[in-house]
Amino acid sequence: MNTDSPNDTVVEEQVNEVVRFFESLTPASVDELPRIYDTQARFKDPFNDVTGLPAISHIFKHMFVTLEEPRFVVTSRVVQGQQCFLTWEFRFRFRRFKQGQNQVILGATHLLFSKTGLVTLHRDYWDAAEELYEKLPLIGSLMLWLRKRANS
Repeated sequence: MNTDSPNDTVVEEQVNEVVRFFESLTPASVDELPRIYDTQARFKDPFNDVTGLPAISHIFKHMFVTLEEPRFVVTSRVVQGQQCFLTWEFRFRFRRFKQGQNQVILGATHLLFSKTGLVTLHRDYWDAAEELYEKLPLIGSLMLWLRKRANS
């Protein structure tokens, strides 16, 4: 028996906990990260690559400062051994722009769990150009033009 990988039941339960956590994330609940993440967990997305709970916590707290009503909706999951792959919708509104339109970013997360069921790696995959930059005033027009030129 391999003692380095967590029990499948532990991982399934922890994945459920991670999904519940992110789907109900609030500025106050960010402080609950230690029950989900290992103290030296790594978080990587198109803008960040950090290690440790304080740095990960800062990213999520910053999200609430810069965006209105951010929330995640997990749309599917695949659990295998000590890892999980989630697909999600990230819904929000930009604070800095008067438009106030609801935005949605589609993405995926790869999670690795320790033998105790804590997240040791959280890697987000999403297309920043298509899902974010194209939705911004001014930059969006440029990004759409660049995409059309690249698709010739």
